Amino acid sequence: MSPRGVAIPDLRERLFAAAERVVARDGAASLTSRAITTEADCAKGVLHTHFAGLDEFVAELVLDRFARSARRAEALHSEVGQATVADNLQEVTLCLMDSLPPAVVGLAMTRPAAAQHTREGFRSGSPAFDAIQRAFTAYLRAEQRVGRLPAGADAATIALALVGTTHHLLMTRSPEQGEDTRATTGRLLAVLVGG
Repeated sequence: MSPRGVAIPDLRERLFAAAERVVARDGAASLTSRAITTEADCAKGVLHTHFAGLDEFVAELVLDRFARSARRAEALHSEVGQATVADNLQEVTLCLMDSLPPAVVGLAMTRPAAAQHTREGFRSGSPAFDAIQRAFTAYLRAEQRVGRLPAGADAATIALALVGTTHHLLMTRSPEQGEDTRATTGRLLAVLVGG
C-alpha cells in the first residue's frame, strides 16, 4: 500500500482500473469505495479525497472511458488507406465496447446521481457519442477522397448508423450474454461499407 501523504502517480486511472476489475470479478453490486481502494492498494479514504462520492466516481469513470474512445476515434485519420475501412472502424468500435463494460454502464444509468453527473459532463463538453460520430464521418470522407469508399456513400449516415448501433449494444448487452460483439459489428460494417 502507498504510504500516507505520498502522491500516487496516475491515481485516477489506478482507481478506475480497480473498479473495472471489481465489477468484472464480483459484479456491479459489489462496487463500493472500500472494494475499489482495496483493489487499487490505496488508503481507504483516498477515493473520497478525490471524488465527492461513489456516484461521482462512477460518472467520472464513464466520462473518462468515453473520452478515451473519442481520442481513439479521432486517431482514425492516421489510418486512412491502411487495412480495410471496415477493419479500422471495427477496431475503434470494439475499443469503445471494451472500454465501457455493461455492468459499469448499468451502474452509471441506474444510480440517479451518477446518471445526472454523467449528463452534466456531456453537457459541459466531455466527449460522447457525438464526438465519435464526427470522427467516424471525417474518417469515412477521407477514405472517400482516396477512393476506398464509393463517392456516393453517405459518410454521415454510415457514421450515425454505426454509432447508434454501438450505443444500442452498450445499453442492452449484459455481461452474462456472451454476445460476440466482433461478429455483430462485423456484420453491420459489411452492410454499411461492404467490408
